Amino acid sequence: MGQRGRFALAAAFAVGFGGLVPVPAAAAGPVIAGCPIFPSDNIWNTDISTLPVHPRGAAWLASSGGPQLHLHPDWGPSGGTVPYGIPWQVVDGSHPKVPVTFDYASESDPGPYPLGPDTPIEGGSASGGDRHALVLESDTCMLYETFDTHYAPGASHAGSGAIFNLRSDRLRPSTWTSADAAGLPILPGLVRLSEVYAGAINHAIRFTVQRTDRSFLWPARHQAGSASDPNLPPMGARFRMKAGVDISRYSPAARVILTAMKHYGLILADNGSNWYFQGDADPGWGDAVLSELKTIPAGDFEAVDESALMVSADSAQARRSGPAPHPPPPPPPVAPVSHPVAPPPAAPTAAPVAATAPTAVPPPATATAAATGSPLIGGLARRLPAGPGAAEPALAGPVDRGGVLPTGRAAVLGMAALFLAVLGLLVALSTRGRGARRGTENPETP
Repeated sequence: MGQRGRFALAAAFAVGFGGLVPVPAAAAGPVIAGCPIFPSDNIWNTDISTLPVHPRGAAWLASSGGPQLHLHPDWGPSGGTVPYGIPWQVVDGSHPKVPVTFDYASESDPGPYPLGPDTPIEGGSASGGDRHALVLESDTCMLYETFDTHYAPGASHAGSGAIFNLRSDRLRPSTWTSADAAGLPILPGLVRLSEVYAGAINHAIRFTVQRTDRSFLWPARHQAGSASDPNLPPMGARFRMKAGVDISRYSPAARVILTAMKHYGLILADNGSNWYFQGDADPGWGDAVLSELKTIPAGDFEAVDESALMVSADSAQARRSGPAPHPPPPPPPVAPVSHPVAPPPAAPTAAPVAATAPTAVPPPATATAAATGSPLIGGLARRLPAGPGAAEPALAGPVDRGGVLPTGRAAVLGMAALFLAVLGLLVALSTRGRGARRGTENPETP
């Protein structure tokens, strides 16, 4: 049977057995509030695990603190009311938009922007830091980002601003900044707590170093370098965790992030502390997983050359030379957390089946019962999808431990047995007929 025929047969079984059979599906990029965070072929959402190593990578690593320097997750509990990290907000089309003036007006999108007294500001309303504001308008899938944001009725001001159509691969004009020094968006590169709970991060992660070259690499559009020095990494430089690094000793939550670093890597997006990478300001983050990430040396990473993926200098579309990469498999479940949770649903439903494990049906991600012990993530009492060996929920329909397909084989075998039985009956009847025509030469035994 050809490939198309196998897919059609799998689809038929999926319909017949309630959609439990995994069917091939195209890889998809991240989605927030129904909006794609850029198309699936965008460079942010492209697996770079097989790209060649960049020849200047060792020099870039040496100028950014050296291989012995450890990574630093730049988000989490602050001890105050406003957690570290970069907040973001989803609004609909009814949110008022206001005009904004900019320090870098010639490189900023004029707006208006959906800012208001409800807009979260990085570091809080009284912060003296970068004061990023990220707002996604769900009706239009437009992303509005500002740097050094100061909202005031009728007099809002920011250092710079950029508006991105999340359904498009189009880049900003060359040499234009954004709310980031590299001229790139910020939200697509944040580690979001919801992704860790979901078990996979399918995009690159934003990070910073102190000193950069006065140049930029695609897909970056702007430089903010301290010197013209090829030993300094340029904006847009991309690093990945080396394939041989063993991440099995880390917690499931940490492995979600480290797996993303192996497949999608890090994009240099701004000047800041060396090897700081950014996440959202979700109050649910706990210290345990962040402390794990701080033990990872920069020497576990290598720069990659992604120039061969560029389709156009003005587009973030990435060339695909082969089939879409499979998303990494979900890690084992996070240990129970010490927070009260709602009781589990009375009747578990059939769990979705991951495309990477066609013969296993993973259990649904449900709240865990409260238990003693330190939370790996903290805050919200959810857990990652259960991994191999976890108890499976009861599934509707005749399903054995191998899933639905073995039951399909049993049906085929049953049909074959029925065919053989009918064939045997026909042979017997034929034999009886021949005996009757010859008289009683071969009388039948009653």
